[in-house]
Amino acid sequence: MTELETRGDVGSLLREWRQRRRLSQLDLSCEAEVSTRHLSFLETGRAMPSRKMILHLAEQLDVPLRARNEMLLAAGFAPAYGERALQDPQMTPVREAVERVLASYQPYPALAVDRAWNLVAANQSVALLTAGIAAELLQPPANVLRLSLHPEGMAPRIRNLAQWRAHVLHRLAREAQLTADAGLIALHAELATLPGGIDPAPPNAIAVPLRLRQGDTELTFLSTVTVFGTAVDITAAELSLEAFLPADPTTARAVQAFPTPH
Repeated sequence: MTELETRGDVGSLLREWRQRRRLSQLDLSCEAEVSTRHLSFLETGRAMPSRKMILHLAEQLDVPLRARNEMLLAAGFAPAYGERALQDPQMTPVREAVERVLASYQPYPALAVDRAWNLVAANQSVALLTAGIAAELLQPPANVLRLSLHPEGMAPRIRNLAQWRAHVLHRLAREAQLTADAGLIALHAELATLPGGIDPAPPNAIAVPLRLRQGDTELTFLSTVTVFGTAVDITAAELSLEAFLPADPTTARAVQAFPTPH
């Protein structure tokens, strides 16, 4: 089997992403200002899209940058987006931006993860979340979703584990569906087997809180997520920064008093 056959032809990839976004050919043709007939020809292979057309349709379909490169390769074009390691000298501005954002959240926990939810960077206050976690789970690459739901991770300290677990699995399932990422699909299957139950009731608040036992105190956090919305490098586009902010004054006081490592 050739590499192209492994990836699939560009018409099939276009159709798969359109269907994944639950759009009809008419819907996409209207959004992309391309005739339905031409779009049909592209999907069936009766016409070959130009490089510009592939990138245009991928933008309309909100295809991840990594998958856009795959579509270009399937059509015989060079990739449009680079992928550099975060430690690459050319990624210094991105690395410094991540560090500044994480530091700005002190004394509240904040971390950066890659597309597989592996820990990339964290501020000192993340030690409050990772206290008591088994050392092997913290070995790189430490997966933060596994850390939160594993019986030897944060799970025993999470007071609303069934609710938090439902939130995490729903979020992961949605990302897996939107990106078609095999790694995320496998991670969801793994985490779904861990104990902890699922709370079927929808949250009675605006957001799902993380209720964490810390000694005799219950800490309540709400999380916020930041991404590089205009990234043109795959590594930067796949980074997410998540901060855990206090949901009540008790948590704020406890976090501010928590001794962080130096």
